[in-house]
Amino acid sequence: MASNHNLAILAFLFYFISPSLSALVQEQPLVLKYHNGILLKGNITVNLIWYGKFTPFQRSVIVDFVNSLNSKRAPLPSTSSWWKTTEMYRGGSSSLIVGHQILHEELTLGKILKNQHLIALASKTHFSVDSINVVLTAKDVAVDGFCMSRCGTHGSTKSGSGRGTYIWVGNSDVQCPGQCAWPFHQPIYGPQTPPLVAPNGDVGVDGMIINLATLLANTVTNPFNSGYFQGPPTAPLEAVSACTGIFGSGSYPGYPGRVLVDKVTGASYNAYGVNGRKYMLPAMWDPKSSACKTLV
Repeated sequence: MASNHNLAILAFLFYFISPSLSALVQEQPLVLKYHNGILLKGNITVNLIWYGKFTPFQRSVIVDFVNSLNSKRAPLPSTSSWWKTTEMYRGGSSSLIVGHQILHEELTLGKILKNQHLIALASKTHFSVDSINVVLTAKDVAVDGFCMSRCGTHGSTKSGSGRGTYIWVGNSDVQCPGQCAWPFHQPIYGPQTPPLVAPNGDVGVDGMIINLATLLANTVTNPFNSGYFQGPPTAPLEAVSACTGIFGSGSYPGYPGRVLVDKVTGASYNAYGVNGRKYMLPAMWDPKSSACKTLV
């Protein structure tokens, strides 16, 4: 049995198409109710299943991102200071470390995947309550609903090895960068402002970082559909998905907000990571202020 929450394009489109309506929504108090369920706290292992071909550079950008979440080595504003907001949700800190990595370049399940294929791939390493199995699909792999209603998914499932959580994120580089890699590509709908330069020089992978960051935060704060969320449990607004399209202060529909710019490359970012990395991370709901919190 499995349940999943989509990182929906619908919220993204609403944010762009209806600025007056989204402004009205943003004026309302934003409260994510705690539903008395288990959260993922303590030491959490993140297992990565790479489906399709990723270059060593692309893999290193994503691995460095996960390792940055709990590292104190990066200067401020840091990826770990962004992640620290999850500590404000009940139960203390969630320390993520990279565990197993499985390269599945042969595409034995084909290039068109359905939800059951994602769960099968996530099952390549055992499920447990202290791990998150992350499936990452390459740019030439289509997934049911990808680019139409979602950029990624998180959910939970029960198997012989126990109950656990999983995430799927796809590389949208050639399929729908305007939907799943904004603000590094012009959006299909709404204001056509110039795209920002991706901090790691890869629109698809830098877009994946935004979606993976969103889904990791959503997973640790609402792993089994009984944590923090607003709205119906079948389509919840969660820790980061409640703050769609916000990356810096002063954001509004079509404008991600004021962020940092590398003077040499012109790349935009708002967080430093390990190994000199720079990332663009979305706003996260802060339980203390009941508002979307940005790093810059």
